[in-house]
Amino acid sequence: MGEEKVLDKEQWHVEVSAVIHDIKNHVLKASTSTLESTDDFVYFNITTLEGNDYCVQMSKNGFVIAGNHHDSSSFEPAEYFETPYSLLDHISPKYRESFARQLIDSLSALTENNFAGDVK
Repeated sequence: MGEEKVLDKEQWHVEVSAVIHDIKNHVLKASTSTLESTDDFVYFNITTLEGNDYCVQMSKNGFVIAGNHHDSSSFEPAEYFETPYSLLDHISPKYRESFARQLIDSLSALTENNFAGDVK
């Protein structure tokens, strides 16, 4: 029996687009890489809030830093992360601040909406 295929090339592009959408408020830049994708993985570029550039490979194994420049796969896969958020948490202290700030803002908005609904 052959190895199980998780997604095909087009499906990986749909998945990476969703990841980029999810993280875009917590990075300076996020985009699909020009590196060739396959049925096994796809690449995307990020620039952290600290201004550091990375190329990330997304596969069934998770997320791994492929290079320290956009569109670069110069690194051998090392530490895989289960989510893009855990990868960002590892490489970007400002990501943590940004995520926490967004969470606080969202909770504050919910609280304000609940109190506004109580006042008649």
